[in-house]
Amino acid sequence: MSIGVCYFPEHWPDERTEADVERMADAGLEYVRMGEFAWSRMEPEPGAYDFEWLDRAVSRIGDHGMQAVLCTPTAAPPKWLVDEYPGILQEEADGTTRHYGGRRHYCYNSEEFRRESRRITEKLADRYADDPTVAGWQTDNEYGCHGTLRCYCDDCASAFRDWLRETYGDIDSLNEAWGTEFWSQTLNSFAQVDPPRHAAAGHHPSRLLDYYRFSSDSVAEYNRLQVDILREANDEWFVTHNFMSHDDLDAYDVAADLDFASWDSYPTGHVQVQHEAVSDEELRAGDPDNVGLDHDLYRSAADAPFWVMEQQPGDINWPPYSPQPAEGAMRLWALYAVARGADVVSYFRWRRCRMGQEQYHSGLLAEDGTPDRGYGDAVAAASDLDELASVAAGDADGSFASPDADVALLHDYDNLWASEIEPMTPDFDYWRHVETYYAALRERSVHVDVVPPTAELAAYDAVVAPTLYLATDELAETLTAYVEGGGELLVTMRSGVKDAHNKLHDDAQPGPLRSLVGARVEQHESVPESLESRLTYGGREFGCRVWNEWLSPTEEGAEVVGRYEGSMADGSPAIVRNAVGDGSVTYVGTWPDSDLTGAVVGDLLDRAGVETTDAFPAQVRASRRGGLTWIANFGGDSLSVDAPDDAEWVLGGPTVGPAAVAVTDANLSSLSPAEE
Repeated sequence: MSIGVCYFPEHWPDERTEADVERMADAGLEYVRMGEFAWSRMEPEPGAYDFEWLDRAVSRIGDHGMQAVLCTPTAAPPKWLVDEYPGILQEEADGTTRHYGGRRHYCYNSEEFRRESRRITEKLADRYADDPTVAGWQTDNEYGCHGTLRCYCDDCASAFRDWLRETYGDIDSLNEAWGTEFWSQTLNSFAQVDPPRHAAAGHHPSRLLDYYRFSSDSVAEYNRLQVDILREANDEWFVTHNFMSHDDLDAYDVAADLDFASWDSYPTGHVQVQHEAVSDEELRAGDPDNVGLDHDLYRSAADAPFWVMEQQPGDINWPPYSPQPAEGAMRLWALYAVARGADVVSYFRWRRCRMGQEQYHSGLLAEDGTPDRGYGDAVAAASDLDELASVAAGDADGSFASPDADVALLHDYDNLWASEIEPMTPDFDYWRHVETYYAALRERSVHVDVVPPTAELAAYDAVVAPTLYLATDELAETLTAYVEGGGELLVTMRSGVKDAHNKLHDDAQPGPLRSLVGARVEQHESVPESLESRLTYGGREFGCRVWNEWLSPTEEGAEVVGRYEGSMADGSPAIVRNAVGDGSVTYVGTWPDSDLTGAVVGDLLDRAGVETTDAFPAQVRASRRGGLTWIANFGGDSLSVDAPDDAEWVLGGPTVGPAAVAVTDANLSSLSPAEE
């Protein structure tokens, strides 16, 4: 459990780098990440390499007892490379070239760029293969950032045709799978397939979904190219990649080639671009579930403790607003990440840059080298983690694993992409819907694995499955076997709508899931805010929104447990529970408000026998790691916690201040928010 920092020695005079590294060590930092945008410094001209500046930085890091994390510099190809091979540049759907001048301007499917990527990666790997200071590598940087996951150039067109040939075998199979009779889109050969470029009307949803799959696969293949080179040079290095929050790239596929996943955490920025409304508290400290969902996703994706490769250090330059974070927030974010399973939290960056596009992005130090607001928090977090490591219960290998999760939250990129293609209302957002149920689990301090529907589910007491939009017979069989064996399953609106090719099922929604959930969808409607929508559940009335499905039970064991109140759907079933074997499945045909989500999820956990706490306030979350219980308060007010009299507090105490963390040896289930 360590603190690190991102550093750019190429931005500073050599003598300043020497002083900076010494100060990093004095601050208690253990890892320094470097090199992700330095290709033009490493190779200022074709074949003319300059690594001496990086050699000196690595050497100084080692001299001060720290370790270096190096990056392949492929995220920003230099101008000379673009001039020599202009075909490496990406194209947008309308044919516009994404020119040099920013970053991430290369095409993953360009054979020229793949060759050049191999060359620079091999040079770096060979140079540092025997350097004991280099602990491992980050491949590239934030695949897909700035909307660059999908390219529409001729190289991608050729690669897409090859992908389709491998997927479908012959063009007749593709026509059948997609349903190309619509709008005269039947194809005679794979050679006729182009990327879904700019068109007068929307593209065929099956074609779009396959292009999204192909694009994600292209990134995974490109990443694998770099991973293989690094592993061949030194099989003791770790290899990771820094994913982004609530991303479109299939992290499960890419993480399969990594030792662990990393991601870049900017709580006050992400909450602004991912939530509809943002409170004052969230503007200052973010939202624990918005951040926590990514923590648990990337921990689960590689089935290993993750890293936060970039942690927000203070105010940042890219969200709509950049208020100064709350006092202590930078420490809070680091400790919360560790509580959710992070082994290292690396702040971005060490020193504010004096040039380029990120001058308004703070660092731990200001541009003149004086400590900025995040510096003290980083030093405190490093000291805290040293103290916690001395008392935490480690595994045999010295690591600090999180407890096994009792609940799986099913999350799937195919469902994300397909629902993005046809959202059917501007208010539907797949990530936000998933987060609604994640929040209901975490407010009761339940540990959650965020896994794809193909994961093995037998070990989980309960499974929550938001919007299984694409459903197959195989998925229905898997979930049925889980429930028959005693599992408790919760399935939500817009499930079982389409098949794997993004076509409607022959049977009414929820298609192959119908006998499992015990109901069919008679009607559906998207609901704007102007149409009030409510339902009753458990004798109480709740709000619901965005999307309502009017259900009809079809199985003898199906019980209506929630009905709409008022409006056109008045009296229609909204929530159905079906007993199947030794378990049961609940289908929720709407987007519930937070109170209703909590009630439905609470009942699910009770039936499953999952140990929980009383619900904590929305900005407070409790976690268990290393035999310790961590309580993180993202709110603006202090919170008192009821704990056993013999509880020992390793950090803080039973009153957890704003933007603060307390850690105790008491069991998670023995704690609860104190009554006011």
